[in-house]
Amino acid sequence: MLNILIVGASGYAGAELVNYMNRHTFASIKKIFVSKNSIDIGKSFSDVHQQFKNIIDLKFESISNANLIKKDIDAVFLATDHHVSHSLVPFFLSPNCVVFDLSASYRLRNSRVYLDYYGFVHQYKELLEQSVYGLAEWQEKKIKKAQLIAVPGCYATCIQLALKPLIQEKILCGTNIPIINAVSGVSGAGRKSNANNSFCEVSLQPYNIFTHRHTPEIIEHLGIPVIFIPHLGSFSRGIITTITCKLKYDIKSVDIYNIFYNTYQKKPLIRISEKFLPSIKSVENSPFCDIGFVIKDKYIVVVAAEDNLLKGAAAQAVQCFNIRFGFSETESII
Repeated sequence: MLNILIVGASGYAGAELVNYMNRHTFASIKKIFVSKNSIDIGKSFSDVHQQFKNIIDLKFESISNANLIKKDIDAVFLATDHHVSHSLVPFFLSPNCVVFDLSASYRLRNSRVYLDYYGFVHQYKELLEQSVYGLAEWQEKKIKKAQLIAVPGCYATCIQLALKPLIQEKILCGTNIPIINAVSGVSGAGRKSNANNSFCEVSLQPYNIFTHRHTPEIIEHLGIPVIFIPHLGSFSRGIITTITCKLKYDIKSVDIYNIFYNTYQKKPLIRISEKFLPSIKSVENSPFCDIGFVIKDKYIVVVAAEDNLLKGAAAQAVQCFNIRFGFSETESII
């Protein structure tokens, strides 16, 4: 039985982590933490997330108390803002905890990106070199040996899972940049309310074109340039992405299907759709990424969908935990 901590457990992704790890056969949640200024300190988890009443009644504690118990912990999940994770990662690595960071703080090798896209100067460049990018289906061997796993962003997960098989097979035309339109539910903005994510204010609209924080992450880990156009939709959770690419040559649908099938046939959280294109409905509240496609002439449109809080965050973090410690990849997830 492994002892774990979850920091940032009052947020949407943090709550999903607590739910998964509470039912994990081989893990025990010792403490759940929120920031030292949080209004949730001292409250029961089920008071904040009422769907877990009489299921999970752990008390939220201030992260300032973590000093007292970190020596007895095997793994830590950080479902925190990147500024917070930036300093907490080295704090928890020092007693040899395995750290699963759901923020962006250790996803990128290029430290300059943090100033340009996140507004801070990264102080731990040596840890950026040590960090393993936790795209679970593609990084299994590295995750098994890692001490610090940087769980990918929600958009970045969906987009990479859709594009990587085609890039690996070298069938995309190099002179045409993939164009990615992706729509996320408002839970991607976090639990703190403001006018921008109020249902009375949200409309389907693009935002942060060319400047979204996931753009350099997507480009670095795909290894090709892309045009990424994120949108905010008036629904609570889920991401659907539609990617338009040009192929090097004419290729049949069955060949594309075989590429995806051969890549993901042993990956339990990826579902390849033959007859229907993915939808938000097909993935919300589930840990899967669904992938489908349509071909016409030398163009392919790949459609992928996931729950941004699950496969785009908590489910992938737990998937990485299971890989790292040698458990079934889907333990507590499905």
